[in-house]
Amino acid sequence: MAEKSFAEDRMGQKIDRCFSDTFIKAGVGFALGGVFSLLFFKRRAWPLYAGTFFGVGVAYNNCEKSLNSN
Repeated sequence: MAEKSFAEDRMGQKIDRCFSDTFIKAGVGFALGGVFSLLFFKRRAWPLYAGTFFGVGVAYNNCEKSLNSN
């Protein structure tokens, strides 16, 4: 017998994936920003912010596509 899948469960799974994707991409952006800050920008803070917000923006775009798909 096929297992029933409720819409609420599917939406919950999509939102969970969005949160984990956001944390991963923000963390990677922060790490890359830190590397660039240390190596190229004389320990300025803006590469950290730029990398983190770039990662969050990419994750937001992925989440938006995922939540709007069927």
